[in-house]
Amino acid sequence: MIDPARLDAAYERVRAQLLAERLPAGHWVGQLSTSALSTATAVSALALVQRHSPPHDRFAAVIARGVAWLAGHQNADGGWGDTDRSDSNIATTMLVRAAIQLAGQAEERSAAMAAGQRYLDAQGGLDGLRARYGRDRTFAVPILTNCALAELVPWSKVPPLPFELACLPQRFYRFVRLPVVSYAIPALVAIGQARHRHLPSAWPWTRLLRHVAMAPSLRVLHRMQPASGGYLEAAPLTSFVVMSLAASGRAEHPVVQQGVAFLLDSVRPDGSWPIDTNLATWTTTLAINALASAGEDVAALGCWDWLLSCQHRQFHPFTGAAPGGWGWTDLSGAVPDADDTPGALLALAAWRDASGCPAADRARIDQAAAAGIAWLVGLQNRDGGWPTFCRGWGKLPFDRSGADLTAHALRAINAWQHVAASRRSVQAVQAGFRYLARQQRRDGSWVPLWFGNQDHPEEENPVYGTAKVLLAYRDWQTQQAPPAVAAVNWLCQHQNPDGGWGGGAARIAASSGRHASSVEETALAVEALAAAGLCDGRCGVLERGVQWLVEAVAEGRHRDASPIGFYFAKLWYYERLYPLLFTLAALGQVRRTLSRSETAG
Repeated sequence: MIDPARLDAAYERVRAQLLAERLPAGHWVGQLSTSALSTATAVSALALVQRHSPPHDRFAAVIARGVAWLAGHQNADGGWGDTDRSDSNIATTMLVRAAIQLAGQAEERSAAMAAGQRYLDAQGGLDGLRARYGRDRTFAVPILTNCALAELVPWSKVPPLPFELACLPQRFYRFVRLPVVSYAIPALVAIGQARHRHLPSAWPWTRLLRHVAMAPSLRVLHRMQPASGGYLEAAPLTSFVVMSLAASGRAEHPVVQQGVAFLLDSVRPDGSWPIDTNLATWTTTLAINALASAGEDVAALGCWDWLLSCQHRQFHPFTGAAPGGWGWTDLSGAVPDADDTPGALLALAAWRDASGCPAADRARIDQAAAAGIAWLVGLQNRDGGWPTFCRGWGKLPFDRSGADLTAHALRAINAWQHVAASRRSVQAVQAGFRYLARQQRRDGSWVPLWFGNQDHPEEENPVYGTAKVLLAYRDWQTQQAPPAVAAVNWLCQHQNPDGGWGGGAARIAASSGRHASSVEETALAVEALAAAGLCDGRCGVLERGVQWLVEAVAEGRHRDASPIGFYFAKLWYYERLYPLLFTLAALGQVRRTLSRSETAG
C-alpha cells in the first residue's frame, strides 16, 4: 500500500525545492544541459570569423576554453555525445573534429582527433551520417558544410541548398518542398550561399539565379534575426549561419556581427555552450500546472504578468505565425509553437480558476486565452494533428503532426471550452482524437515528437508519448475509450523490475535493477496512471511506481536529470528542472487521486 505519510513528506520536499528555484520575479528559468555539439559549432564559427576579420586573435581565449572543454568530455569510445550524459553519435563527433581543426589545435589534440576518427570509421563515416538523417537535410548539410570549411571533406560531398527559394513570400514556403524544416530557413540561406560560393552549380542559369538571389536572401536572413542575435536562441543554428557567411567573405555583415555577439553572451564560464539559452516559459508553465494539478492555489505565485507578456502579439518574422501563441522562452529568439502555447493556456486556466485570482484579472486572462485558442485551432493540420510551428509542413520529421502536441492542444481547448465553444473548435477536437486513434501503435503506445530515449532502438520514448496522450483522454473524461484502456495496459506491462519506467533494456540488464529507471519517465507514467484512476487489480503497478519515486526523493535521486529531450533535428538535451517538475506533478496527482478515493469511499 502507498504510505500517505511518506507520500506527503516526499511531495512537500519536492514542492519546497521547486518553489526555491523561482527567480525574484516569480517565474522559473531552469538550466539546459551543456552541449558538446553547441560548443563545437560555436568554436568553429568564432574561429572562422577570427580568420576572416581582423584582429585575428580576438576570440583566442574563448576558442581555447571551448576546445579544452571538448577535449575533456570525449567518451571512452572516442566519440562525443550531444550532452555530457549522452552516448556518442556520428554528428557531434564530426562537428567536434571540425572545431578542433578550425581552431588550429589538430596537432596539439592529435590523440583526441585520431580516436574520434576511429569512432567515425566504426560508424560508417559519411554513409553513417546519411543513414542517421535520411532525406532530411536540415542537419546533415550543416554538418557536412562545417566539415568542408575545416577541409575534412570535399565540397562535392555537400549537397547544394536552394537558398533562392527563401526570397519567396513565407506563405509559399510549404508549397515548394524545401529540403529543410520550417525553422531552418536561416541555415538554408547561409549554408546554401557558402556551398554556392565554394562550388557553384555547373548549370549557367542556376548559377545566375543564385547569384541574383544572394542579396535579397541575405535581407531575409537579416529580417529573421532576433534582437539577441541568436536564431531561435540556439547556438548551433546561429553558429552555422555565422560560419557560413564568414567563410563566404561576409565576416563584417551585420548578421555575422550580431550572431557573434550572441555566442559571446551565451558562453558559460567553463568554456561550453548550451543547446539553447533557456526554456523559461516552458519550465514556468510546467511548474504552474504541476502545482495546480496537485490542488495548490497558484494565484499567489506572482508570475502572471510575466507569463502574459510572453504571448506573441504580432506576426512573427521567423515563421510568419499569427499573433496569439507562446514560445519556449521570454527572449527575442523564441517562436510560438503548439507545445508551449497549450502549456501557457493550461496555466492561465489554473490561474483563472484559483480562489485567490482577483476578479479584475479575469478579463485580461480571458482575452489572452481567446487569442491563444484561436491561434492553436488555426494551426491544426488537415490530418487532425497539431504540428510544432507551421501548418502544412508535413513531409520532414520535425514538421509533421505529433501525438504529444495534439494531446496537449486538446487539453488546452478543454480547459477553455467557454472561450472555444464554436463549431470549428468542436470539429478540431473530434479530428484531433481521430488523429490520436490512428497514431496509436498496435501495442497501445504513442510516440512523441520532441522527446526520446537514447537506449531505445529507434531513439523513441513511448513512455512520454503514452503518458501525455492519456492526460488528454482524462481531461475529456474518455478514460474508458478503447485507445485509453490500451494505453494504460501498455504502461502497466512496461514497468521495469525496479518499479520505475524508462532506461534501456541493456542498461537495466547490466545494472542491479534498482535504479535503472529514469526519474522523468517514472514520474510521467505514475502521473498518467494516477490520473486514469488506476485502482483495479493492477493497482500494484501504481504502488510500485509511487514507491520508486518516494524512495528517489528520500535518497536525493529525484534531481538526477536524464537526456530525454530532443532539440531540433534529434539533438539530445536534458533540463535540470525536468525531474523536479515531473516528480511534483506525479506525487501531486497521486495525492489528489487518493484523496478522492477516500472521499468516495
